[in-house]
Amino acid sequence: MVGFKPADVPPTAMVKFVGAGTAACIADLVTFPLDTAKVRLQIQGESKLAVAATSAQYKGVFGTIATMVKMEGPKSLYNGLVAGLQRQMSFASIRIGLYDSVKQLYTPTGSDSTSIFTRLLAGCTTGAMAVTCAQPTDVVKVRFQAHIRVVGGPKKYNGTVDAYRTIAREEGVKGLWKGTLPNITRNAIVNCGELVTYDLIKEALLKYHLMTDNFPCHFVAAFGAGFCATVVASPVDVVKTRYMNSLPEQYKNALNCMLTMVVKEGPTAFYKGFIPSFLRLGSWNVVMFVTYEQLKRAMMAARGSWEAPF
Repeated sequence: MVGFKPADVPPTAMVKFVGAGTAACIADLVTFPLDTAKVRLQIQGESKLAVAATSAQYKGVFGTIATMVKMEGPKSLYNGLVAGLQRQMSFASIRIGLYDSVKQLYTPTGSDSTSIFTRLLAGCTTGAMAVTCAQPTDVVKVRFQAHIRVVGGPKKYNGTVDAYRTIAREEGVKGLWKGTLPNITRNAIVNCGELVTYDLIKEALLKYHLMTDNFPCHFVAAFGAGFCATVVASPVDVVKTRYMNSLPEQYKNALNCMLTMVVKEGPTAFYKGFIPSFLRLGSWNVVMFVTYEQLKRAMMAARGSWEAPF
């Protein structure tokens, strides 16, 4: 048995809410360079300014990381980290932490099991709620990650707070919610791919006694969830990244962005950055879900010791 033992009492909604946000932040710290590489590969071919400024042509995940370190320094791999952590603390807390509560809300009273439809509906609901609240942090994170700055060159933003102010000043407050619709679509899909798949795989492993409720079970379920989420969400993710990083008036809307990509770059553009997306989502899911499960147990154990000190 690895880690904490399952608690006798199910974790409370608050434990899940705080645990999900914290686990997501830890996962972001571990996988952020892969996310930055994914963003650079997704926008490659869109911006001629970037190519003219640096002559950077990214080839593969590790080639992208190596090019960034060489031309922009190691710190460039963590551009937008502060906004990323802000995003996860608000975003993951809602979409992951509230998933079980919403799932129970949608489950008919007296039902012995939860249908796949109910799980999908709960995943879509919490995913949409999370995007609505956390979209500005996602916009700022993507802008930082997409900005190419050679070593010693000028900064586009003087910190995270300045980024929020600059975007609001130059594009209006609505600029901070740019790409909300494709992001809601993307995260509804990702949420279903991650949470529902994790839910089902873990449930099946326990039901058929293939594994016990501990680290190996959580690892396998999380890895499967990451792969499924990447396959179904990659096209929407590319459109979301392109649209959120675009100049004012570059695209009329998210649909126009998608059609422009198809015409200029072909359908394969929807899977640009797929390998880093999978490496990032797969590793992110493993770190997040394993940490989340342990945090829930640790917090419930601590709660029990506070309530019964003697």
